[in-house]
Amino acid sequence: MYLATGNPMEGRKRDQLRAFLQENGLAYDESIRFSAVLMEDDQIIATGSLDGATIKCVAVSPDHQGEDLTAQIMTVLVQKATEEGFRHLMLYTKPRNQHLFAPLGFHPVIRTADVLLMENRRGGLNSFLQGLAKPADERQPIGCIVANGNPFTLGHRYLIETAAAQCAWVHVFILSEDRGMFTPVERLQMAQDGCRDLSNVLIHPTGPYMVSSSTFPTYFIKDKHRAGDIHCELDVRLFGEKIAPALNITRRYVGTEPNCAVTALYNAHLKLLLPQYGVELVEVERKMVENSAISASRVREKLLAGDCLEGLLPESTLKIIRSR
Repeated sequence: MYLATGNPMEGRKRDQLRAFLQENGLAYDESIRFSAVLMEDDQIIATGSLDGATIKCVAVSPDHQGEDLTAQIMTVLVQKATEEGFRHLMLYTKPRNQHLFAPLGFHPVIRTADVLLMENRRGGLNSFLQGLAKPADERQPIGCIVANGNPFTLGHRYLIETAAAQCAWVHVFILSEDRGMFTPVERLQMAQDGCRDLSNVLIHPTGPYMVSSSTFPTYFIKDKHRAGDIHCELDVRLFGEKIAPALNITRRYVGTEPNCAVTALYNAHLKLLLPQYGVELVEVERKMVENSAISASRVREKLLAGDCLEGLLPESTLKIIRSR
């Protein structure tokens, strides 16, 4: 038995890994950046992969289960992640697999009937929430907005202004994943600069706890048409069960979504599930410019085309864009 790795696997090795995962009820995740495989007689008997700080596609051949191969693969993945600067690792798996990863230092964060999210820090979510800036008093209601902010637009500003006028305090979370035109640091700075005059607004990063559609792994979900629903449920329940009560949030604000089917589906799940946790969903009509809703995707298209951005971005965002 020997170990082979790839950044990620290529050619025949990748085809072999893809076939092995399929045999074990998993699909190869195209966002994988590093893979480790244990080989025996030129056949894969165990594997696991990394996508940044997320561990994916862990599988062991049925003929070799009980041989501690999962632990060997996980050791390689954790070491590789640490070398790349990732020490706080997340893991998605089927709920029935918790016993495989708990002895390896992973702790449950949230579960649904379909998905279990685990992390390698005991109480990591609680520590994250305790480290956030808190309101200066106990006035209610407290609202919340979660946004990608890629980049921060006048549409975001309008939604936040609306929430700030209706709430004593508003928590605004900007997604921390590094997959957009602008870096997480730039997006957070844009939001902070764009809201400095709103004294009851608190800007935070999401950390790894508010999952975006681009990072949620669906490789172990057989019914792919349900992947969107499963992702939305996991994210909403994590917010409703853990985040909202810790921050005393009673309202979640979203913009109406006439164009993006993914966001519309997510809003529908928010509307269905949040009342179970005592959180009201408030939908705000999108801010319009030239008969079109302001959206970050529209801004990105105009940026790439070199078109005019007048009326779409606050000056604070334009300043950061010009500095690049």
